Amino acid sequence: MRPRRLIGLAVVTTALLGTFAAPYAQAAPDEQASLAKLTKQAAELTKAYRGEIVSLEDAQTAVKKASSRAKNLKSDLRAAEERVGDFAQTSYMGGGLNDSQLFSMRIDPGTVSTMSYLSNQTTEQLNTVKRLIAEHKKATEDADTEIAKLRKNIKELQAQRRDVERRMAKFGIQTPGSASGLTSRLVNVRAAIMSQFPMPFGVGCLRVGDPGEHGKGRACDFMMSSGGRLPDAVAKERGDALAQWCISHAGQYGIMYIIWQQRIYDMRTGGGWKMMEDRGGTTANHYDHVHVSVL
Repeated sequence: MRPRRLIGLAVVTTALLGTFAAPYAQAAPDEQASLAKLTKQAAELTKAYRGEIVSLEDAQTAVKKASSRAKNLKSDLRAAEERVGDFAQTSYMGGGLNDSQLFSMRIDPGTVSTMSYLSNQTTEQLNTVKRLIAEHKKATEDADTEIAKLRKNIKELQAQRRDVERRMAKFGIQTPGSASGLTSRLVNVRAAIMSQFPMPFGVGCLRVGDPGEHGKGRACDFMMSSGGRLPDAVAKERGDALAQWCISHAGQYGIMYIIWQQRIYDMRTGGGWKMMEDRGGTTANHYDHVHVSVL
């Protein structure tokens, strides 16, 4: 009698894999087009607002991270699916039990051991696929959430655009001086701040090659510690006072925004202090220095 495979691992595996994976196999076809449009709108707003919009940059960074995670998990899921398919095929080709073995109950212990091993391996690999499907689904939902936040942020900034441009109209556009590499507006702001507050830990302004405001000669960091360390109580109080001075004198000196203690106060958009995304460290989160940017 022709042998028949009684353990159809390939059939079972394929059916389960199809059941698990089908709902999440494809991403939204217009996602890249939507992101390209939002990126273009963000660039237009940054130009209209005459400088960095930190909340917008944070939102874009969050979208990139979430989208990258979803993409990587999708790649991992496809690889896991392929491994399950290959394993199922190998299991099927490798054998099972035939009719004479089954009805005579003369089953080689080695065959039983092999079947158990194949079953355990299949279960383990299917569980991996199920886990990756769940993680990919969550990552995709997270990416959609971040895209929605970015779209909302852009919409709000677009609505304020004319008012912001009107408020900024009295401040002319300046280019850095050839000697210092800083704009005259920043030089004036730095001098005014240093006349009001002692700076035992120094001030850093121009960063050649920096893509942000430091590279444009329009920003200074007023250090409240030696760098990388949280300021002590006295320095923290001085940082608070310096930040408040900038808020109070923004209209006089053309201050665009300040960052201090992982919060930003943007004079263009108003609304007071706003928390920023965690950038991963004391200095990156501006706990050890007050950042001041000018128009």
